Amino acid sequence: MLKVAVVGASGYTGVELIRILHNHPEVAVTTVTSEQSAGKKISAVFPSLRDRYDIQLEALEPEKIAAKADIVFTALPHKAAMAVVPTFLDKGCKVIDLSADYRLHDAAEYASWYEEHLNPELLIHAVYGLPEVRREEIAGADLVANPGCYPTSVILGLMPLLKEGLIDTGSIIADSKSGVSGAGRGAKVDNLYCEVNEGFKAYGVGGVHRHIPEIEQELSLLAGKGVVISFTPHLVPMDRGILSTVYATPKKGVTAAQLQSLYEEHYDGEAFVRVLPQGNFPSTGFVRGSNFCDIGLTVDQRTGRIIIVSALDNLVKGASGQAVQNMNIVCDFPETMGLELIPIYP
Repeated sequence: MLKVAVVGASGYTGVELIRILHNHPEVAVTTVTSEQSAGKKISAVFPSLRDRYDIQLEALEPEKIAAKADIVFTALPHKAAMAVVPTFLDKGCKVIDLSADYRLHDAAEYASWYEEHLNPELLIHAVYGLPEVRREEIAGADLVANPGCYPTSVILGLMPLLKEGLIDTGSIIADSKSGVSGAGRGAKVDNLYCEVNEGFKAYGVGGVHRHIPEIEQELSLLAGKGVVISFTPHLVPMDRGILSTVYATPKKGVTAAQLQSLYEEHYDGEAFVRVLPQGNFPSTGFVRGSNFCDIGLTVDQRTGRIIIVSALDNLVKGASGQAVQNMNIVCDFPETMGLELIPIYP
């Protein structure tokens, strides 16, 4: 039985990890941590876990935690993760980090969007954990950088086009909408019920959102050259879910039927990417609570642009579900183990 620690278990991604791992037949959660709620049972912090998980939350003591774990999920804010990840690695644990601390390969790039990196030497060893792109690298990794939710939706939406070199890489526009849980569980005025209910707003406008370098890094690797995109996120008054609409200009004429065939062939055999039938487009309501990313696409014949729409649950395929998918690959378990969750509907 694999011993697992969830570091930062009192946030939304932490409790989602625990919910998913509860159904994993090869895992025992041995440690959960929370700085604010240490000493309490996790079921007292999250009553949804009552009679299923009554484990006590601990303070974050890396050496003590490492002694009780084979795999450590770090569901911490940026910088907090990089302060403890080296200790877990030194003690022989494999780490799947859900923060942004190890997603960027370039320490200077990280510093320009966040702050100075505390252990930049680890960046070249960290594997970007998008299984549909880096499955073989993930399998041999000690440190997996779990992707952001917005980047997952955009990268999966564009990957077939970039690998085939079918689009003008300077034409990409990504317009994304997220539920409020994407902002975390911390108390913030902008996320209060009265602030978000019956409203719909853009934020991080003008190329300043911190997921941009992550998206551009991975798209550039897929395209084999530098890619710069226009990316605008929006906050939608719903609990969870991401819907991304991505626009790009093809290098030559292409039909919707040709694109449909390309995507169906590219994602054939992928357990968690569902290419919808031609003429159908995804909804966050049909992926809620699951590890699926649904993709629909077409060609706007009037403008000549390709339009790709992707939908996922930001807390599952956009965070905790993808982290478990990465754990399965690292540990040589079936990739779908513990993740065969049918979406919740309605």
